[in-house]
Amino acid sequence: MADSGEFRDGLADRMAIFDREAAAGAAARAEVERLGAVEQFPLKIWADLRLEQYALGPAAYRNPSYSFCRLMEYGTNTIGSIRGGSAAKHILYQHRSGEWRIVPTALRGLGVHEAWEKVRTEFQAAFSAAADGQYELIDELESLSYGQALTTKALAVYFPGEFLPIFSASHVRHFTALLGGRPHQQSSGVRTWRANRELLELVRQLSEFEGWLPHEVMEYLYTFHDPRPRDRVIWKIAPGARAGLWDDCLTNRRIRIGWDEVGSLGQFESDQELKEALDQYWPGSAGGNLRLARQMLAFRDLEPGDVIVANRGKSEVLAVGTIAEGYVYEAGVEKHRHTVGVNWDTSYAQVFDSPRHAWQQTLAKVPATLWREIRNRRRAALTEPVEPGADTESDAELPDAVREVRDLLHHKGQVVLQGPPGTGKTRLALSVALALAGHADVIDAPPDQRAAALAELSHVAEGTKDAARLTMVTFHPSYGYEDFVEGFKPNPAESGAGLSLTLTDGLFRRVCATAEKAPDQTFLIVVDEINRGDLPRILGELITLLELDKRGSVSITLPTSGRQQTVPPNVRIIGTMNSADRSVGHIDAAIRRRFAFVDVQPDLDALDGEVEGLGLAGFLEGLNAKLDSAFGPDHLLGQAYLLADDRPLITAEQLSYAFHHEIVPLVTDYCLGQPELLRNVLGKLVDDRTGRVVQTNPQDLPGILADEFADAASAGEEPTGDTGAVGWGGE
Repeated sequence: MADSGEFRDGLADRMAIFDREAAAGAAARAEVERLGAVEQFPLKIWADLRLEQYALGPAAYRNPSYSFCRLMEYGTNTIGSIRGGSAAKHILYQHRSGEWRIVPTALRGLGVHEAWEKVRTEFQAAFSAAADGQYELIDELESLSYGQALTTKALAVYFPGEFLPIFSASHVRHFTALLGGRPHQQSSGVRTWRANRELLELVRQLSEFEGWLPHEVMEYLYTFHDPRPRDRVIWKIAPGARAGLWDDCLTNRRIRIGWDEVGSLGQFESDQELKEALDQYWPGSAGGNLRLARQMLAFRDLEPGDVIVANRGKSEVLAVGTIAEGYVYEAGVEKHRHTVGVNWDTSYAQVFDSPRHAWQQTLAKVPATLWREIRNRRRAALTEPVEPGADTESDAELPDAVREVRDLLHHKGQVVLQGPPGTGKTRLALSVALALAGHADVIDAPPDQRAAALAELSHVAEGTKDAARLTMVTFHPSYGYEDFVEGFKPNPAESGAGLSLTLTDGLFRRVCATAEKAPDQTFLIVVDEINRGDLPRILGELITLLELDKRGSVSITLPTSGRQQTVPPNVRIIGTMNSADRSVGHIDAAIRRRFAFVDVQPDLDALDGEVEGLGLAGFLEGLNAKLDSAFGPDHLLGQAYLLADDRPLITAEQLSYAFHHEIVPLVTDYCLGQPELLRNVLGKLVDDRTGRVVQTNPQDLPGILADEFADAASAGEEPTGDTGAVGWGGE
């Protein structure tokens, strides 16, 4: 057996506190589910199993008898979950439109029943191979590779004891690496069922698990080595309009949302597909429906252990819940059929001092700072002592975007943040700098505290050639290799007369030299407007050394000085680029391969405020819907235009200044001087005679903007009646 030292360390102590009795009870319940599934779908009926008996689809949700796929995903959760994601994991399924979707590319030219015959034949072959112990033959069944989680679960149902009840490829890979097996199984083409068998063999080699049931082993692994991230997004979800469903949700341990007309969310493979379905019922909300679609898919993909907050209105927390069971579409319920199982904790109930305007919608993200406030309020109400460090920013409480970029830097070394103007790309880069330096607690601190921490990171003592841990630079067409790496630059001659050329280290060489002397610290270079520079010229031969596997071990000879240069492993680069900038070209492919790219989109959750009744998030959402329609997604506007000192604008005067002096000039530039285009975006704010944006009294502007952009910003509100009218979902 390969090295499993990490797993064995403390194994005895963990096993001593593990509740095996509870795990055995869960195993017994799983066995009851398994026997029920085998009774309903015995192996002998597969030869004649009809497509309708197998597949997911609208009819399957209406039928009180489960189809095989519905049973595997929704009716046997105790055996092991394959919930979440779209119905594509079932290989064949019926879309809400009635169209049959065939996932395997080799079968798409066939009729659906002919394709089903081939899929059914492969399932029979897999079951026959498993019965004979020839598991390697299953790998040859190509269609089943498109539904590996489903296939592995089906094999576990029919052949108990031969598979662990773990059906996620990434989870199997995680546990296999933990136990000392080969961690590269997915990239090497090993199918989930074979990887599952390899994991089972690793478990069997551990004497500590002798006599354990597969389900008990699974419970142990998830209890102490859960691969699911602890830093998942926390969602606020309103239990119906004005919390009208709260009693039901609390009593039945669940959360329900509406938009039933689109059917099961499991049938949608992308946010765009769900948006199009929402557009059919709420066409006036075209722009906002994409945001809503993403929120609803996030609801669908909630996993056990995730945390949600139930609210009433904009100021009241009803409870905090932990997801217990994944998404299901309850066709037998009259309304609000999208359902997730939740264990509620009402000790978190509280009322805020001021409203959270982002909570007007049914679904909204809970920022780390607000989540910390909710926990602290509960702690104070219960008079619980605050543990040392409890109020500091832990890794799990880092803003999600910061954590994502930080992890990509660890994996790739370089990241480019790209997106429309005003989305906070530079702010995000600086937040990552704070996190890397151990100052995560000031990421969302007041501006003066944050600025002080960044100044400390950027400080370089006078008279030294050392670089700071944070170095910022802006690329432009005149910026070159001699500025970034090295070059001869004019300096006053020693004689005092004239100038002489002196070999001078560029910014990057200075950072590398300092980083070599402090290998335990991370040095970050933030390059604003990275695409405005001539990157191949600026980076030169150093592009090769940016790859992490060459850091610190491979050197090159610099052509100007002939000196050797390496790039230390503790140097990182973040670049920002404006996707709406038409004055720059495409990034070189060789450079693109060495950077990870992150899209930074407008963050409407940051606009938790209103001005004279105008919801800022709704206004920006509506404006962006029109910009998207006119110019495409690269020409949206970010939330920064409606923020002051990191907080939403609060006065009509602030809004008027931001609109007329920042937003209008940018939109006008997008329109290239064409009044009709400008009128399509800003509507009646454009004078018919002059084609220019009219000036308004600041006090009148909020109402005008609300009238102009309200229709495109109401999609996040949940339908509240049989007429299809839209009401305030969070109220």
